[in-house]
Amino acid sequence: MLLIGFNVETVEYKNISFTVWDVGGQDKIRPLWRHYFQNTQGLIYVVDSNDRDRVIEARDELHRMLNEDELRDAVLLVFANKQDLPNAMTAAEITDKLGLHSLRQRHWYIQSACATSGEGLYEGLDWLSSNIAKK
Repeated sequence: MLLIGFNVETVEYKNISFTVWDVGGQDKIRPLWRHYFQNTQGLIYVVDSNDRDRVIEARDELHRMLNEDELRDAVLLVFANKQDLPNAMTAAEITDKLGLHSLRQRHWYIQSACATSGEGLYEGLDWLSSNIAKK
């Protein structure tokens, strides 16, 4: 039996207290995501830039999630992760493959990132904190 636990952390950044739910991406637990959508002001979606085989699946999941009523006002930050790998798709490629330009009613931003080195993480959080603060 597979046991799944979601990580919850409170992170203080730029005078904003973020409650961060790390819900993981395994397809078996995706139906549970929506239980965490209520009162969500910002969404961070992390994409494996090196995984060309699953980027369409990532797009479909993202758009399915963004169609949820509780997320209609949430701003979207996409981290194009694993930019340190030689064959990683660029942020522009990910933007295209995720169909981000079709999100006309959504405030979104994509940030190249490398979670292992921390590169790009602060830039993304800066955007998120200033755009949540505007709401």
